[in-house]
Amino acid sequence: MTSALLTDRYELTMVEAARKAGTAQRRSIFEVFARHLPNGRRYGIVAGTGRFLEQLVEFRFHDPELAWLRDNGVVNTDTLDWLANYRFSGNVWGYQEGEAYFPGSPILVVEGTFQESVVLETLALSVLNFDSAVASAASRMVSAAGGRPLAEMGSRRATERGAVAAARAAYIAGFSATSNLEAGRTWGIPTMGTAAHSFTLLHDSEEDAFRAQVAALGPGTTLLVDTYDVTAAVDLAVKVAGTGLGAVRIDSGDLPGQASAVRKQLDSLGATGTKITVTSDLDEFTIAALRAAPVDSYGVGTSVVTGSGSPTAGMVYKLVARTGSDGEWVSVAKTSTAKVSVGGRKFPVRTLDHGVATSEVLHVESDPDAPPAPVESGRPLLVPLVTNGVPDARYLGAAGTALAREHRAKAIAEFPADAFRLARGEPVIRTVYD
Repeated sequence: MTSALLTDRYELTMVEAARKAGTAQRRSIFEVFARHLPNGRRYGIVAGTGRFLEQLVEFRFHDPELAWLRDNGVVNTDTLDWLANYRFSGNVWGYQEGEAYFPGSPILVVEGTFQESVVLETLALSVLNFDSAVASAASRMVSAAGGRPLAEMGSRRATERGAVAAARAAYIAGFSATSNLEAGRTWGIPTMGTAAHSFTLLHDSEEDAFRAQVAALGPGTTLLVDTYDVTAAVDLAVKVAGTGLGAVRIDSGDLPGQASAVRKQLDSLGATGTKITVTSDLDEFTIAALRAAPVDSYGVGTSVVTGSGSPTAGMVYKLVARTGSDGEWVSVAKTSTAKVSVGGRKFPVRTLDHGVATSEVLHVESDPDAPPAPVESGRPLLVPLVTNGVPDARYLGAAGTALAREHRAKAIAEFPADAFRLARGEPVIRTVYD
C-alpha cells in the first residue's frame, strides 16, 4: 500500500520544473498553519499527526505508480527516475498531536530539499485539515458534556476510511469510545454498540426483541426504547432484564423531556442504577442544552465526523524559507492582500501566567540553522517528529493515539474558563509575532 498518489498533479510538475531549473535541491522550509479559526471558534485541536507520519513511511513510488505516471505523461523520464528512489530524508517538527492551535500556529514544519518536501503538501493537508476539524468540534462537545462520556458513531456519514480517521480524532479530543471496529483494531480505541431499530422491527414483538438481546448480551446491555412507545418500552425493558438493566437509549423526540420522564419511570420501577444514553443528531449545542437533564452519556454521529459545520480546518502548506544560489537562507512569503503569510521559520511558545495561557508567541528567525533564543517563560510548542527521514515511534500507532489524547487534556487545562464558551468569539489567546 502506498500513499504516493494521494497528491495533486502540480506537486510533481513543480518538481520537474525545479529540476530543469536547477533549484530542486535548494534547502527549504515549509510550514502548515491556519490563517484563522473556523466559525469564530475560540481554539483548535491538532489531530492527524500520527496518521501523517505513518503515511509518510508509505510514501513510495512503486512500478505500478511509475507506469501510470509515465503512461499518462505526468512527468518526464528524469523525474520518474528520481521518484523511483524517493525517500524523505529531511526533518519534521510540529505541535504534539492533541495540542491546541491558533491563527498562524506552525503546527507542522517540514525541512528538506524543495523537491522532497513539496510533494508532501497535499498529503499533509488532507490528513491534518480533516482530522483537526473533527478533533476541534469533538473537543467542544466534550466540554459541553461536562464530564459525561460521549461515543462517536458517525461512520455512515463519512467515507469508509474517513470514518476511521474521524473516530481517532474524536477519541484524541476526549470521546470515550467509537462504534467503528476498524478504528478499534487500528488505533486501540474502545468500541461500543448493541442494536438498532431494525433489530426490534425484525421480531414479532418488542418484548421478543428485548429478550433476544438480553439473552445474547446479558442484562447489562443497552436497550433501545423509542421504536414504538417509550413508556411501554421502558416497562418492558425492566421486566425483561430486571432492575440490573445496564442502560436504555433514546434516539428521537423531545430529548430533555423524554430523559426526565424515563428517569422517573426507571426509578419507580426500582432500576435506579440503569443509565440513560441519548443519540439523535446531537451537536455541541444540543449537548449543552441537555446538561440539566438526567442523561448519563451521549452518542454523536453526523455532527462530529463533519466537524460540526466546519469540515476543514483551513490549513495551508507554505514555503517560508529557502536557500539561494549562494547557499544562504532567504525568508519568503506570499504578499497578496487576501492571503498574506509571514516569512521566516517560526519557533512558537505558549506564554503562561500562573499556569493560564495568555498568548501564542511566534519567534521568527531569518536563519533557520541558528538555535532558537532561550525561552524565559512559557512552553515551547515544537517537538521533533521526523529526524533524517525517520519518524519518532512514540507518536505512531495506538500508543501514539493514547499519548495525543493525554496531551489534549493537558493543553486545554491551561485555558481560561471563557475558552469553552460555545458562542462565536475571538481566539481565546492572541498570536504575537516576535
